[in-house]
Amino acid sequence: MRRAVHAEWTKLRTGGGVLLAPVVLVVVIVGLGAVAAGAAKAGADPGRTALAGLDLGPAVIAVLAALPVGAEYATGMIRTTFAATPRRGAVLAAKAVVLGGPVALAGTVAAAGALLAGRWLGLDLALSGAVLRAAAGSVLFLVLVALLALGVACAVRDAAASSGLVLGLFYLSPVLVPLVRDPAWRRHLEQITPMNAGLAVRSLHVDGLAIGPWKGLAVLAAWAAAALAVGTVALLRRDA
Repeated sequence: MRRAVHAEWTKLRTGGGVLLAPVVLVVVIVGLGAVAAGAAKAGADPGRTALAGLDLGPAVIAVLAALPVGAEYATGMIRTTFAATPRRGAVLAAKAVVLGGPVALAGTVAAAGALLAGRWLGLDLALSGAVLRAAAGSVLFLVLVALLALGVACAVRDAAASSGLVLGLFYLSPVLVPLVRDPAWRRHLEQITPMNAGLAVRSLHVDGLAIGPWKGLAVLAAWAAAALAVGTVALLRRDA
């Protein structure tokens, strides 16, 4: 397993600027959070405002997950990977570790930076259990998005197609759900779609949310687990 992780890390860091994606993730989350905090109106949820940049997090992560996997299949390097590590489950686990680590680190820096910037710009973000929950939950949100995107990339094998699927999953649902007229169905859809459910964790004012912060992350974790399961089956059963 250690050798598999080392091999995946070597491929990632030599992958033509892929490691710039975590830097972009930090800049986007902190920058958009600062803009939202500066334009915030009275009564706005301070956590949701400061962490507004999380809305674009899945877009960056979808590319970060899709490009290395897609490149391996496009170039045929995946055959070398499986020859060096015949246990394909170990390959997927190593990819998850190598992808999740930088995303977790970038997410920690981004969440802390966004909350500090929001507090500096006047938002009520004094250290509390709710603020810590929003910070830690934001990091978990990004990691779960990365694992979901990895599962899709391993199943689809094409960088453009897998990125498109992940982007559609995360960004179409917030647009389509409000079009549902029945309030009960609309609330139910908000509870099970990955973007709406996962981002509940950044809100400090939980009254009125369709789903609680930790339950929302659990929904996103279920989506990630399902995607990884499909990706694992694709790795095990399909030819390289």
